[in-house]
Amino acid sequence: MATVAALGATSLLAVQSATAAEDPWVAEVENVVADVYRFTVPDAAIEPATGVDPSVVAVEGNFAPGKTWTTLNMGASGGNWTSTIGPLEPGLYYYQYTARPSWGEDAVAFRNPASPVEVTAKPTWNTLFVDGPGAEWLADVPAGGSLETLTYDSSVADAERSALVWTPPSYDADRAEPYPVLYLLPDSGQSYREWAELGRLGQILDNLTVEGNAEPMVVVMGDGDSTDARAEVIDNILPAAEGAYNVSDEAAGRAIAGIGRGASQALNLQITDTGVFSKVGSFSGSLAANISADKAAQINDATDLIRLYVGNVTDPRYNGTVALADKLGAAGVEFQSDGSDPETGGTWDTWQKALHDFAQRVFASPGDTGPSEGHLPLEPHALPAPGTTPTPWTDENGVVTFETGTEFADANNVTVWGNFGPAGSWPRTPMTKQDDGRWRLTMPVEPGSYYYKFVVEGVDHKDETNPTTVFSEPNWSTFQVPGDETLRGEYTTPVAPESRGSVEVMEYTSSANGNPTRSAYVWTPPGYDPEREEPYPVFYLQHGGGQTWTDWVEVGFAAQILDNHYLQGNIVPMVVVMANGNGVNFPNEITQRITVAAEEQYNVSSEAEDRALAGLSMGSGHTLSTLWAHPGAFAYIGAMSAFGSVPANADVDAINEGTKLMRIYSGDIQDFTYGATLSLISSLEDRGVEHEFAPIIPGPHSWDVWQKSLIDFLPRLFKGDTSAGIPVEATIPEGENGVLALTIADFGDGVALSEPENMGDRLRMTGKLPEVTVSDSRTAQQAGVGGWSVTGQADAFTSAGQTITADHFGWVPHVLTPRPGLVEGPPVETVLDGGPGLETPSALATASSEGRFGSATMDADLMLEVPVGTQPGTYTGMLTVSLFPVD
Repeated sequence: MATVAALGATSLLAVQSATAAEDPWVAEVENVVADVYRFTVPDAAIEPATGVDPSVVAVEGNFAPGKTWTTLNMGASGGNWTSTIGPLEPGLYYYQYTARPSWGEDAVAFRNPASPVEVTAKPTWNTLFVDGPGAEWLADVPAGGSLETLTYDSSVADAERSALVWTPPSYDADRAEPYPVLYLLPDSGQSYREWAELGRLGQILDNLTVEGNAEPMVVVMGDGDSTDARAEVIDNILPAAEGAYNVSDEAAGRAIAGIGRGASQALNLQITDTGVFSKVGSFSGSLAANISADKAAQINDATDLIRLYVGNVTDPRYNGTVALADKLGAAGVEFQSDGSDPETGGTWDTWQKALHDFAQRVFASPGDTGPSEGHLPLEPHALPAPGTTPTPWTDENGVVTFETGTEFADANNVTVWGNFGPAGSWPRTPMTKQDDGRWRLTMPVEPGSYYYKFVVEGVDHKDETNPTTVFSEPNWSTFQVPGDETLRGEYTTPVAPESRGSVEVMEYTSSANGNPTRSAYVWTPPGYDPEREEPYPVFYLQHGGGQTWTDWVEVGFAAQILDNHYLQGNIVPMVVVMANGNGVNFPNEITQRITVAAEEQYNVSSEAEDRALAGLSMGSGHTLSTLWAHPGAFAYIGAMSAFGSVPANADVDAINEGTKLMRIYSGDIQDFTYGATLSLISSLEDRGVEHEFAPIIPGPHSWDVWQKSLIDFLPRLFKGDTSAGIPVEATIPEGENGVLALTIADFGDGVALSEPENMGDRLRMTGKLPEVTVSDSRTAQQAGVGGWSVTGQADAFTSAGQTITADHFGWVPHVLTPRPGLVEGPPVETVLDGGPGLETPSALATASSEGRFGSATMDADLMLEVPVGTQPGTYTGMLTVSLFPVD
């Protein structure tokens, strides 16, 4: 049992906006969650652009984890092909459309003919820039610098060639002191113009320069596609730039950097022409030449900076950069390493960040010469040998590798179809054929649980080397990426075996035709005692349509979610029953068969106040139909991706009287039940049925949404009513001599946070939690060897359809009555500082058996942080404080 109180909080906040592409086929969707985009391709436009009468149309782009290139199949509707994705994290995306006559034939790429060519070397590509927190340094700057084309005679090509030149804001061609100049070289297969088109060099340098974080410089993006890079750069590009612009002709004022082949060219120039450039940057580069001790000394004497950059292990030149660092170190060449960027691989997203870092250092002397924050050390990386099982392979940094067998060696198109896309959407990410006929895909995946299958020429196949199974979907396999950096990662990562509950199969007789025997999964908590005098509260959790009793465990990872909540002290000991809801009159099935069997086979309560019922999609319909038919049979009701309405004959008074908590969950507009859920909410409001509508969870009709719903719902079960948002005092009697109780000081209409304080990258609002007092007069016989714990959890802050998630809300707890055995909880940082916020329960204070007795008072400094530049409004949220006895 637990004691719970809730507080309202208000503050003035704001939200980022998105910048759409110049492609009229792309539009931001009006949605409660920002940065969701819909691609709409007219069917009539495809054949003229491709020569293909398509049966498969898709949009391909860097939408997968780590900005990996992936495919979103489009659906045909009303003369158009459409696909929706989001929310997209702020940053630059690049994409193209493709059409196939059939799955076994090659895709033909195309773009909207009404849109401009945005990427010179890839004319079918368009770009989409999503503005917002974390991408401010990539955004346009008013009155920024200029981009111009420099034409010069190439002695190597024996023809006229071009370079792109960026000059800083207020560039002065007559300035007495020439500007320092950075020369940049592209990779093979790239155009020199990609530095601006995909690298957003203009925006990066504009932002750094106007903010005073980089020395005003001129940047020359030269063409390194040459048989003689030394002659092209030194004999052609340098004289042309120095003749046309007010730039330095001295080594101290010159720098050079490049990507891949361009990085190798820059490094080789530092060997062959030491002293021409004093700074060198290698972006995903390598070096074939050897360096003697004498040359190393010469390089060190003439060079101020050599800095190496590379993406994560998915960067094709990752091991080349590791070897480069080893070669420079062994030769005695002084250099800096930015380490390995764990987020992205050999993509423009990595090189944008590298350029942003390098430009701040190239003509300045920052004190820190080490890697960027969060970057990993450069260490050799190798995948397991082909055919090594089980798959997928996941390394310690969350990089996942999928591999097929050789049975698809003759296939033309093999993808991994899984819930890896934004908010749990399902892109089909292309695999690459290996020399032995196997197909592989390696990409970084954030912590959480996932399900996937192989799609070969449009046909689904299971990964036969993955031992996991999904009973309702035989082609699916599952895996889990550990880590507490995300909500789903934190709660689906397996706990230690000794801390896990038990999952068993319960057989029962169904009311379906023929009275067949059916099965249910049952989770019992650690230490479950079938002889305990007080029966356990019980939660009946239902699956959706097309699923069955196994899915919450096999795909939803419900057991891991329950284990983690229990280990953290967020839930009371309970039993969870996951039964089969298919093909039955569910109100009869649950009340006459499932609950009866559970009460016979497990030590669970038959009292309504100790019973909860929830479900997803079809299971939400079952849950609500049971509520209408049997009001008061289950005191706690949860509906995820819900639909329906309150029947005309529903006994609303009985429903309200018998329901302690009714909480509705939904994905965003991508969830096909979203509109139906809003209609349900309207029906509940019109009929006066008391309920809570949880903040919208970004994502489609998917397990990501339902897992987050379950994570939120579980700590609310079998506790006091928090819906009114007022203090609630409750006691837990264990005998005549003592109680454990919680009270909260008067807080009036709520906690009003301070006016926003601009902290540079965020707005910060602060306040104080009213004093919380725990009174413990239990005897030693009553309390045993345990104590108590007080936790807090916040809901999202909302205003006029806008939402600020609870991970933006943190606190610093304080114990006001210190004594041995009474410990304040750790500070909880907001998501802007890499913390979880109060989106999940966090300790306010804990007391051991030594510190529990008597009264204890505590409070906390509250803090709400949001990005600068947000739409003003009054946002309200709820903070729930709960008291738990600890065994």
